[in-house]
Amino acid sequence: MGYPGREARGWRGWTLLVWVAAVTWLSADGRRVRQPRCPAGCICTKDNALCETVRSVPHTFPSDVVSLSFVKSGFNEITGGSFVHTPALQLLLFTANSFDLIDEDAFLGLPHLEYLFIENNKIASISPFAFRGLKALIHLSLAYNNLETLPKDVFKGMDALTKVDLRGNNLICDCKLKWLVEWMHHTNATLDQIYCSAPPIHQGKKINDLLPHSFDCITAEFASYQSLKFESISVDAFTFAEDQYVVFPQPFAGTCSFLEWDHVEMTFRPYDTIESTSTVVCKPMVIDGHLFVIVAQLFGGSHIYKRDASANKFIKIQDIDILKIRKPNDIETFLIDGESFFVIADSSKAGSTTVYKWNGNGFYSHQSLHPWYRDTDVEYLEISNKPHLILSSSSQRPVVYQWNRSQKQFDRRTDIPEMEDVFSVKHFRVKGDLFICLTRFIGDSKVMRWDGAMFKEVQTFPSRGSMVFQPVSIGKWQYAILGSDYSLTQVYQWEAKRGQFVPTQELNIQAPRAFSLVSIDDRVFLLASSFKGKTQIYEHLMIDLSH
Repeated sequence: MGYPGREARGWRGWTLLVWVAAVTWLSADGRRVRQPRCPAGCICTKDNALCETVRSVPHTFPSDVVSLSFVKSGFNEITGGSFVHTPALQLLLFTANSFDLIDEDAFLGLPHLEYLFIENNKIASISPFAFRGLKALIHLSLAYNNLETLPKDVFKGMDALTKVDLRGNNLICDCKLKWLVEWMHHTNATLDQIYCSAPPIHQGKKINDLLPHSFDCITAEFASYQSLKFESISVDAFTFAEDQYVVFPQPFAGTCSFLEWDHVEMTFRPYDTIESTSTVVCKPMVIDGHLFVIVAQLFGGSHIYKRDASANKFIKIQDIDILKIRKPNDIETFLIDGESFFVIADSSKAGSTTVYKWNGNGFYSHQSLHPWYRDTDVEYLEISNKPHLILSSSSQRPVVYQWNRSQKQFDRRTDIPEMEDVFSVKHFRVKGDLFICLTRFIGDSKVMRWDGAMFKEVQTFPSRGSMVFQPVSIGKWQYAILGSDYSLTQVYQWEAKRGQFVPTQELNIQAPRAFSLVSIDDRVFLLASSFKGKTQIYEHLMIDLSH
């Protein structure tokens, strides 16, 4: 097999061959030196060598061989440095061989190689540095192999390339191959038309027609950031005086623990505490620039504190009626027509879930909702731009209340059918559609969608000791986090095309009870309260899958 275009190189190529011949046949003192023989299994002519069914790459060839071919060989890979003994090669061809791997530095020591054909083999994998050192290569063919992807920047340093042939492979056009699309738009080399075998979104498309923005390669995960050495039963993040804070109620220690962000150490540090007894909720509420904290306790009544700026501490300003609130379990704050409210879900047999309203000087009981139902959770949300409450209870199905603007009270509207034993309800929105996450301790937790008249089931999730199913939204990502007392916490991500959540991550949290987000210094943190272990903080990190 002759080297194409050999005559065009003129005197430069001829001089090189004469010099190689002289060095080969003459020793330093002018005596003839034996030229290397053609290896067994190979046929050598003046400047060509063809090897068939050889079991390894021979190390010696006649010095005038500049074109080398391997056909139906028996070796499994091209190992590094296979051709360091044949530096004069200008063309190298492999066809109909059985090897499936090209190793790192496989073609090292071939400074004159211009044509490399690796066709009709079984190659499934190529090292990222397989072609390192091939600075003179102008034509590369990897056609008709078993390649599904190529390592990023595998063509780096091959600036002389004018032709690349990738036809006949099963290339998967995912994020791992995005770099090739980018390279195709910047290289001077030409590529024959090649097609995507997968994924479905690109299957059958010409890779040559794809653009870098055709790939969505940014994903995200929650990475462990900080562990706090205390147990907590809930968590809230809030902004006050343009600073970010978080608060954790610690039922066993009997405190509301406030943390602030340390901009130097880049961690959350203690800010202040409110001493209490069997604390279950510490709910912050900012009204007209003043910070109030509703502290719900299982024993000793519940109270309201206000931050005194001059004294730089929290001062108790009000007690909550112990006859109505006997066993608080959850608190929600909200605004209706510019007025501030909060509602406490009471889980005792004798108590009553109650709505409180700010009157300018303090909070007073505005409305008692149904008594005797042992409510475990209350969620405020808007349905069709109207304020609503959803009450979860251990004794009945979740009940939906709607705000009556003329009466300025909540009226019972409906319940959510076939959903007994729901511990809590949390809502989220996707492109204007309203969804709710319903938590069951044992059985199936569910996601339901509002269809304009009622909530309808969208998806079920096996629950094994779940007391929180919390939706959280970060930029374009919508998550739902399902906690468990008996196994790992599951993180689900909303997939718009399916209209459902898909599992993306597992978190190791002991007895999680609540999750909350806080954004600080262009970073987003997930706060996770733990009833039986250390409270955890995770950072939401974006990952580029094309790297």
